[in-house]
Amino acid sequence: MAPLPPGIRFIVSFSRDQWYRAFIFILTFLLYASFHLSRKPISIVKMSQGELHSYCTASYEGEVGFHSQSPKAGDTPAQQLPDNGTDCGWAPFDQDNFQQLLGALDYSFLCAYAVGMYLSGIIGERLPIRYYLTFGMVASGAFTALFGVGYFYNIHSFGFYVVTQIVNGLVQTTGWPSVVTCLGNWFGKGRRGLIMGVWNSHTSVGNILGSLIAGCWVSTCWGLSFIVPGAIVAAMGVVCFLFLIEHPKDVACSSSPAMHPESYENGTHRFRLQKQALTEERNKPLDPEMQCLLLSDGKRSGHQNHVVILPTDGGGGGIAAISFVGALKIPGVIEFSLCLLFAKLVSYTFLFWLPLYITNVDRLDVKKAGELSTLFDVGGIFGGILAGVISDRLEKRASTCGLMLLLAAPTLYVFSAISKMGLEATIAMLLLSGALVSGPYALITTAVSADLGTHKSLKGNSHALATVTAIIDGTGSVGAALGPLLAGLLSPSGWSNVFYMLVFADACALVFLLRLIHKELSCPGSATGNQALFKEH
Repeated sequence: MAPLPPGIRFIVSFSRDQWYRAFIFILTFLLYASFHLSRKPISIVKMSQGELHSYCTASYEGEVGFHSQSPKAGDTPAQQLPDNGTDCGWAPFDQDNFQQLLGALDYSFLCAYAVGMYLSGIIGERLPIRYYLTFGMVASGAFTALFGVGYFYNIHSFGFYVVTQIVNGLVQTTGWPSVVTCLGNWFGKGRRGLIMGVWNSHTSVGNILGSLIAGCWVSTCWGLSFIVPGAIVAAMGVVCFLFLIEHPKDVACSSSPAMHPESYENGTHRFRLQKQALTEERNKPLDPEMQCLLLSDGKRSGHQNHVVILPTDGGGGGIAAISFVGALKIPGVIEFSLCLLFAKLVSYTFLFWLPLYITNVDRLDVKKAGELSTLFDVGGIFGGILAGVISDRLEKRASTCGLMLLLAAPTLYVFSAISKMGLEATIAMLLLSGALVSGPYALITTAVSADLGTHKSLKGNSHALATVTAIIDGTGSVGAALGPLLAGLLSPSGWSNVFYMLVFADACALVFLLRLIHKELSCPGSATGNQALFKEH
């Protein structure tokens, strides 16, 4: 018999479960990358000289005239006016307060996203993920494209763009709790930091693609910079509806590589085994990770005081979805949520204002500035993976985040000074800042959220993951809303003030983790030499 071809040998070397798991990993990666792809155009378009701002036709005694219509691709390029203190462009962004108006657009989206996120997780726990996520992606694609429609229909109402941003922010909240819950269902805790660190690079990949796609039309037809990403998100929503598998049990797969076959049998026998496993779990000594997160003095007697009791519906015997208050009682949720508020403030300020900063400091055109800004996201990819690897190896999520936040604060301060020294310095600082800023943000929103959503204090309830994820990311989104708004208010007085604000926010993020860091470092048996104690069997 002839030997199998190498490609076939490669295929059969993986089990059916592994192929399904890889498929879900790639699919959820692409789904959420498309969400971020649709968020990037606003930051590219708003820095465009000759589109939303600085398209001037006449100037007389401090008064500036402007076209009521957008400059089309075939029109004469905008000319730079003398320094008269006033520019013009696409109304209503043609006034001196254009930065505040653009900041208000960012704030509208992010504030709606933050408010909606708290509700999204609770709703997502009670609806099929595939339908919920499909609706969100199709709706998000429609409203992203609607922003660009304003270009073709010469819409100059500020309220139109604000409402579009608000609704888009609300429907985009369906994404994060859904994909994290789905991925958490498919992957166990072993090597979760590495797996989710790699997976979370979808954020940076989406930002990079969004910058490049929006940059293709930003100087000629900025409406397409929104319509094309919107179409991509909507198309990925259709892919989600056709292919997303919410839980391994739906295709008779194991929920984690390390799970014993008996643990995913169906029916009452499965719950009997689960009950038996929980009884055995109570008799086991607490591992160092549980002691660090649950106990204040390392004594076992404090364990029962932190168990979250979840009532069931009626007499059905099923496990109920966790309440909002119940999720807040999970040890570590509040601390990581407040930390993410300030970490996300820094990250989203870069997301929405970095291209404009580069054009002002390095004097680059719009397209080149957009391309250069993607280096921050490239650094973010490596930062997220590095944070995951370190936290897996040390089994110290809070300490890993704290270390990167401690290094990020002085790096941001240096960035504000060195980036003015030339293009090469800007490139280096973009990569380094991206890694240190995005590392804690990526770790908290993925591995930490999944850890807390499947925390041992929940006693096996898997209906808390979306709610916990939504609480953490929703709180972080409050910071994401404040960051671009504050940047819009501070930037007219100088970019140095914006960076001082970012350094302060980074320090605040670190402060909220100090208690958890202290517990991790003082936890007996938590040294790297005893890392085997942390592994699940």
